[in-house]
Amino acid sequence: MLDISDAALRFGRHELWSGLSLRVEPGEFVAVLGANGSGKTSLVRAILGLRRLSAGTLRVTGGPRSIGYVPQQRRIDPLTPLRARDVVGQGLDGHRWGLGRRPGRAELIGEALDEVGAAGFADLPIGLLSGGEQQRVRIAQALVADPRLLLCDEPLLSLDLRSQQTVTALVDRRRRQKGTAVLFVTHEINPVLPYVDRVLYLARGRFRTGTVEEVFTSATLSELYDVPIDVLRVNGRIVVAGLPAEAAHV
Repeated sequence: MLDISDAALRFGRHELWSGLSLRVEPGEFVAVLGANGSGKTSLVRAILGLRRLSAGTLRVTGGPRSIGYVPQQRRIDPLTPLRARDVVGQGLDGHRWGLGRRPGRAELIGEALDEVGAAGFADLPIGLLSGGEQQRVRIAQALVADPRLLLCDEPLLSLDLRSQQTVTALVDRRRRQKGTAVLFVTHEINPVLPYVDRVLYLARGRFRTGTVEEVFTSATLSELYDVPIDVLRVNGRIVVAGLPAEAAHV
């Protein structure tokens, strides 16, 4: 679904990463982690075609139209004059209104809302929904056109633990039922730990890819950050101690 080969991304003289190769297969859940400024969102923008690689190649099977995108969680203004179903509809027809809409549009929107458990508030103003409800609607918007690749850019920010669990479970169910490939950018491994197949970890211009067991080790993270780091497993959770200040939230 996604094939990145020997890719580099630079801003002037600053290089975010180079030599990056990553292949994401249908139905695979890949988590992207790293500190702020490590290039996680820039990678998503490159996949969306909004940022040009400095070197290497990037190919998405089916092209940009096969991508669904869930943006960072941000509260929507309560006065926004859109219902939840209107927001989902934008995943089919962008911001066009009036004539020229896709046949069967209403049925597709209804199915997407059902899939994420949002049918009960489909006709409520989007700005009056809770953060978790709004994020369900964003996921429905990303899924309504039946994407082959789902990009999730920090979809768990500002959500409580229960909403985080709901969002990650929804994404996981979609990829298992439909074979949708998932690239999931997050600050924290634990919310996605039950679902993730592989990890791409970005740090200080370097990266590592592999399973959670391969990447989240004291030796690997110490090498990435050039400082001693301890990785512990406590009650089914991963605890990382000794991270530099810029990555302390990871």
